[in-house]
Amino acid sequence: MSSWLPLSSGERSVAIEVLVHGPLSRTELARRLDLSQGSLTRLTKPLIESGLLVEVPEAGAPVQVRQGRPSQPLDVVAESRAFLGFKITEDMVYGVVTTLRSEVVARLDRPLTGHDPADVADLLAEMAAEPAVSHPALAGIGIGVGGLVRERAVVGESPFLGWRNVPLAELVQERTGLPVVVENDVAALVEAETWFGAGRGLDRFVVLTIGAGFGYGLVLGGRRVPYAEEDRGFGRHLIINPEGPLTPDGARGSAVSLLGIPSIRYQIRAATGRDATYEEILAAAAAGEPMASRVIDEAARALGTLVAQIANFAMPQKILLAGEGVGLMDVAGGTVRETIAAHRHPQAAPVGLETKISDFHDWARGAAVLAIQVLVLGADRA
Repeated sequence: MSSWLPLSSGERSVAIEVLVHGPLSRTELARRLDLSQGSLTRLTKPLIESGLLVEVPEAGAPVQVRQGRPSQPLDVVAESRAFLGFKITEDMVYGVVTTLRSEVVARLDRPLTGHDPADVADLLAEMAAEPAVSHPALAGIGIGVGGLVRERAVVGESPFLGWRNVPLAELVQERTGLPVVVENDVAALVEAETWFGAGRGLDRFVVLTIGAGFGYGLVLGGRRVPYAEEDRGFGRHLIINPEGPLTPDGARGSAVSLLGIPSIRYQIRAATGRDATYEEILAAAAAGEPMASRVIDEAARALGTLVAQIANFAMPQKILLAGEGVGLMDVAGGTVRETIAAHRHPQAAPVGLETKISDFHDWARGAAVLAIQVLVLGADRA
């Protein structure tokens, strides 16, 4: 396996531009990075020689042997490195193997039978050993955890795992010998969508996740904005409707009380005495069942209010709704959009709203992108 690290700052800029937006012609690369053709040639030559970049045919054009300065577009060799991403839940570890461009090439899941940090690290090491045979170019591991994470290494607090100040990156690195990065799971998903997903190439971008909880991520200038509350469940205190429902998982009328799947199920159970899955509640609302319709309508209006206020203040080019709870849009998307319009200036530009139902493997892919960033950017820049 050839080595292409460390990269100079100029080489890193070229590599990232091609990785995220490629394949790109040399002319386009020079324009994007404001470089002369001579400077670009100097920067791309070692990247090609080391095997990170490769010349590819233009779309629809046959491969030709050319004389003189190469003119074919440049692309990364996506299979030159592989990365592991893990999403840890209360009872499962979901894993994926990705290429350098975050394409998932394998999945591996294991039940989590206990929460002792050493045992969890052992399990992650066992899971990392499985793809090492078929993917010998493993270059790093990313781990996503719901909770407070410090310095992309230490799980400061994770209520569902019962952890405080667990040096998870160190524990896993000791067992695998691979670089390890740990991050809050929502932050990891935002990074993945910024580099390789819905936010690619956007200057201002927002991710909202609704599911077991509520998550928010803001991207400005193409970079995620970190903030202290992102790992502390601030949606429990973000009040959308002061007269809204009071649930065990959040303050009255908070984003979590109105939109979280456990809260929606709690409201139905409290009103009917019956336990129902989120999918069953959505189906009942779609069929016009009164109680389910009321709860889902209230959730839809809360989501529309929230999206409108984010659009009013953050002015993003796009808002991505992600998570296992976005099936709400299939049933009550009209109510969401009507509420957005009601809370926006009549002449305001339409909100760029995109939805993506994310399973736990998408969250694991987000963690793998963290490892990609560390390798390409360096640990001090990722």
